[in-house]
Amino acid sequence: MNTPEWLKPGTYGAAVVGIGGFTWGGWVTGGTAHERAMAMSRTDVVSAMVPICLDMPLADPDRMAKFAVTRDSQTYQRRNALMQAGWATVPGAEAPDHDIAQACLASLDVDASSERPEDGGDN
Repeated sequence: MNTPEWLKPGTYGAAVVGIGGFTWGGWVTGGTAHERAMAMSRTDVVSAMVPICLDMPLADPDRMAKFAVTRDSQTYQRRNALMQAGWATVPGAEAPDHDIAQACLASLDVDASSERPEDGGDN
């Protein structure tokens, strides 16, 4: 097939712009954009649920015992202890959420004080 001479520079230019756009220009495919949006929304939901997770111990009559179990657990087991306490199960959910438990645990600062769940974290 004979291609016109004027078509070659346009084709090369489009190829260079496409490669440059995806490599350095920040262009992404629809799938990548969707994945990033889902990850961002998940992060936003988790951060919105942390205050609920932090308030749950205040209404729990067994809070000091559960907090002691969480505090006395190995560092890598604290998230599971917090989930077993029921504090990472947000209202309306059937099971605790790992990400919410991890974020709540980071905000609780388990090692700081043994009185934290009872006094609302003022110590």
